[in-house]
Amino acid sequence: MSRIGKKSIKIPDGVEVKIDGQKFHVKGPKGELEKNLPNVLAVQVEDGAVIIGLKQGLDASKENSKFWGLGRALVATMIRGVSDGFEKVLEFNGVGFKAQVKDDSIELSLGYTNPVSIMAPQGVTFKVEKNVIKVTGSDKEKVGHAAALIRAAKPPEPYKGAGIKYKEEIIIRKAGKKAATTAG
Repeated sequence: MSRIGKKSIKIPDGVEVKIDGQKFHVKGPKGELEKNLPNVLAVQVEDGAVIIGLKQGLDASKENSKFWGLGRALVATMIRGVSDGFEKVLEFNGVGFKAQVKDDSIELSLGYTNPVSIMAPQGVTFKVEKNVIKVTGSDKEKVGHAAALIRAAKPPEPYKGAGIKYKEEIIIRKAGKKAATTAG
């Protein structure tokens, strides 16, 4: 039995859920999401909650249980995304580093010859305030991917910490050459 899969998912106010075979569709104030769920799952909506289980005649083997937990996690993430949304916050540090939003992309000046431009996936928005970049959207996967692309443009380096990092990320600093020669 899947411990995660057994839990029901409460549907918040303002969120519509449609099930068409294995296609799960969610619509809410922050957007619309659709996903195909694994074939071993049976999805039902009862009393304002989504209940996910295994299809009739399938045993709760380890193989089926992992899809049960996965399906429940995907559905819960979709419902949370259309009701509350997701956000990733990045910080950039460095001399002359700048970021600005242009239409549906972000342009980063990171000390390279040319600025780096990253397009926002559909349903994802960028916001820049001083040295902070906020990536928001209803699809957790797209928000995380867009944030990873921005971070990959100039990862933080360990000596001065210049680069782009997640707000909660901790960069372990290394001692430079001067500190290494005086210690020995």
